[in-house]
Amino acid sequence: VSEMLEQYQDIMTIFDVAEALCIGKNRVYELLGRNELKGFRIGRIWKIPKEALKEYILSQSNLS
Repeated sequence: VSEMLEQYQDIMTIFDVAEALCIGKNRVYELLGRNELKGFRIGRIWKIPKEALKEYILSQSNLS
């Protein structure tokens, strides 16, 4: 998982996550809204720690 995310910063945007997972940005917002993916907001802008995305990917797969 680390290798597939190494091109991204430690704090990712909605667009970074959507690109990394090959999903739409609305789906990323859904994951955040249901607390399936951990993130935080600065004003109206969501930020997602890369570690939170790694945890999500591992929780949804058999890669662990």
